[in-house]
Amino acid sequence: MGALPRKRLLPTQAGALEYVLSGDGPPHWILFSGAGVTLEGWKALYPDIERLGRVLAWNRFGLGRSARPRVPQTGTTVLATLRELLHGCELQPPYVLVGHSLGGLHANLFARLYPQEVAGVVLVESTHPDDTVHGHGHEKRLAQVLGRLFEVPTGWFRANLEAELAWQQATVRELTQAGPFPPVPLTVVSAGRSPPRWLSDAQAWERRRRHQAELVQLSPAGKQVIARRSGHFPQRTEPQLVLQVLRAMAGCVAERRPQPEDAQAVSPL
Repeated sequence: MGALPRKRLLPTQAGALEYVLSGDGPPHWILFSGAGVTLEGWKALYPDIERLGRVLAWNRFGLGRSARPRVPQTGTTVLATLRELLHGCELQPPYVLVGHSLGGLHANLFARLYPQEVAGVVLVESTHPDDTVHGHGHEKRLAQVLGRLFEVPTGWFRANLEAELAWQQATVRELTQAGPFPPVPLTVVSAGRSPPRWLSDAQAWERRRRHQAELVQLSPAGKQVIARRSGHFPQRTEPQLVLQVLRAMAGCVAERRPQPEDAQAVSPL
């Protein structure tokens, strides 16, 4: 298991944000975590990922040591906070976005809202706009499993998971109202192992596989990589595979990289 860099706190208009920033760029990477999951979810990729460029991993409001959210954390609100963090960290575009699960929705939305700032996108078991979590019992079981995986109290994890899932449909609506996904390099990393039947039935698994294939079509430069030994967390169960995908993306981005004077400064909002 890898070791994360020192965590920091950045004051923002809505409260403190916890993050880690390390490595030397370009490219500049932004890691978007899944629902209820802190930046610890990326731990297995460190320190190797730092050799690929400047890497930002962060906790949305309500996660880790970041402040509790004061307003509903829909996608556009999350991204406004992220852009304040990017400004405070002086991390300039273009960016390579890496989104896991719900974080994939946020990365998808970012790419549509700020296409000129995006050099590439990697979606790791990303949520598809048509994905849904069925039933309170399913959420409870998922919280128990993931709480053990990340060594946090089940009650704490479940509270954070449910809070973030509550805003998911609003984020999907924002996504449908945003512009098109840009024609940038895109890699979709999908699970190769179906979840246990007590967590998800065969019909839901087939729907999930179909949705993952649809995400590849977001970009004409899209491709899919199957993590055959993984379920929903390839970055933990097959970190070397995910790192291989990131290295390949770094190579694609390097071939398309503009001259430094062509890069645009990021605005705080």
